[in-house]
Amino acid sequence: MSASTSLLDKKQMESEGIGLLHYVEDRHGGVIVNMEKPMDSKVFSSLLNDSLSHWREQGKKGVWIKLPLGLSSLVDVVVKAGFRYHHAEPDYLMLVHWIPNIADTLPANASHRVGIGAFVTNSNREVLVVQECNGIFKGTGVWKMPTGTVNEGEDISTAAIREVKEETGIETEFVEVLAFRQSHQSFFQKSDLFFVCMLQPCSFNIEMQPSEIEAAQWMPIKDYADQPFMRDNELFDFVAKICFSKLDGNYSGLKPLPSTTSSGKKTFLYFNHDASHLLT
Repeated sequence: MSASTSLLDKKQMESEGIGLLHYVEDRHGGVIVNMEKPMDSKVFSSLLNDSLSHWREQGKKGVWIKLPLGLSSLVDVVVKAGFRYHHAEPDYLMLVHWIPNIADTLPANASHRVGIGAFVTNSNREVLVVQECNGIFKGTGVWKMPTGTVNEGEDISTAAIREVKEETGIETEFVEVLAFRQSHQSFFQKSDLFFVCMLQPCSFNIEMQPSEIEAAQWMPIKDYADQPFMRDNELFDFVAKICFSKLDGNYSGLKPLPSTTSSGKKTFLYFNHDASHLLT
């Protein structure tokens, strides 16, 4: 224990039988500390230092400490012990420390944000488009497909259906992923994955979301493609060509195949339906 720890703190630790912070071992030679109960900062500091010494002797590598909002007073102690911020969620902060004098191999925080764009057409060869109240397209007059961000734990197909419903009130069924693009230095310097999805409308009466959408309509496909912004922007122009090629039967996207991971989690594998023979 450090010399700064009070006699009262020592007695408290001895009476509670505390010698090290409670932890569990991870699968990569490290440990995880999930702090849940309030603790005096001096007691915590001493336990943390003793724990680090113990883990160093054991040859442990990475140390992860999860602090809930209610224990934010301990952040300073952890940082002074050599930890750095890894990521934060609404209800906790995760800090990490690499013990050995070799290259740090702790994984970085999530590197990508995932978004979708929804290509929805009706039998009149009209595409569902919106004008946004916010963002880079605000006030530009550009008509664009509904877009949005995939929520944590949400499938791409579910996100596409949800975004169309939220922005336009149109009910849809997911068909396939037509294409996707990756960009960097995007939202808070993170990379960005954007999936262009085709959906089939199940309703047609538009009820737009006024907080985000300024206008929405079913627009003739030719008028959509002929917008100056679409013609002058290489990426948007090519995406439009992919979408229209799909409508003409000259393009195949990626359909979702329900599957299961090795750990038993339900998931989707997106594959070209021209390879459907692989399922037999």
